[in-house]
Amino acid sequence: MNAHQNPPTSKDSSVTVIGLGPMGQAMTRTLLAAGHPVTVWNRTASRADGLVADGARLAATPGEAVEASDLVILSLTDYRAMYDILDRATASLAGRTLVNLSSDTPDRTREAVTWAAGHGAAFLTGGVMVPAPMVGTPASQVYYSGDAPVFERQREVLARLGTPRYLGADPGLAQLMYQAQLAVFLTTLSGLMHATAMLGTAGTPAKDALPELLSFTDSIGAMLRAGEEHPGAALDAGEHPGDLSTVTMMGATSDHIVETSTSLGLDLALPLAVQAHYRRAIENGHGGDNWTRIIDSICGRG
Repeated sequence: MNAHQNPPTSKDSSVTVIGLGPMGQAMTRTLLAAGHPVTVWNRTASRADGLVADGARLAATPGEAVEASDLVILSLTDYRAMYDILDRATASLAGRTLVNLSSDTPDRTREAVTWAAGHGAAFLTGGVMVPAPMVGTPASQVYYSGDAPVFERQREVLARLGTPRYLGADPGLAQLMYQAQLAVFLTTLSGLMHATAMLGTAGTPAKDALPELLSFTDSIGAMLRAGEEHPGAALDAGEHPGDLSTVTMMGATSDHIVETSTSLGLDLALPLAVQAHYRRAIENGHGGDNWTRIIDSICGRG
């Protein structure tokens, strides 16, 4: 057993998981392996077949699922799905703790706290920062925000899913961190596919292109840390020293990427978006500043 699979010590260690996509199934199996009684519910009940075989209990209704445990974990497409499901079970919510690990906007997570409180339930927001196969492993971490005492009461069980990272009382914080991380992730994925397409026009197969591109992707963090002892400190101070990579230099590179992509007949949505950041900074007189100056237009400051 690893650190996430020690037998639970709390007297009431039962957990309900609602939503059995790949993430919900992974969380259920992780909790079962750690010795927690788990009740599950899903719109398509057949998704629970394998979990029931592993020891989970399938509830017939959302209300029955909620009533089975004090801790209810939601793994759904969005917060609308939570309302669609739990609006049929509001009479069962009093005294429960809802931990919503679904993706949505920070504002909708804040609204959900008010909704839950109106039905007597506590509410925590969370964001799982690993894919389903890594849930419950030492590499897994999950951001949480919301009422601190509620989080502390559930910390032991939540730690089974991954290292819990509590961000603060504002329930929107975990969702904001989750979306920020995914902004980096999704942009990187699009960049990888665009680069693979570029190389593909010269006959380089993806099986040869991607290992090279991924190796470069892995090194980006080290490159950024090498230029600043405390990454982000200069940004916080409003400083953009242009002694390494200037806006003009990076902007010229973005121009070349657009020109190359155009000549290759590729979609220009991504390279044009990147180019626009540098062009606006140059137009605003910041060509000699560090590339980080592009944050101004992103924040609507010019």
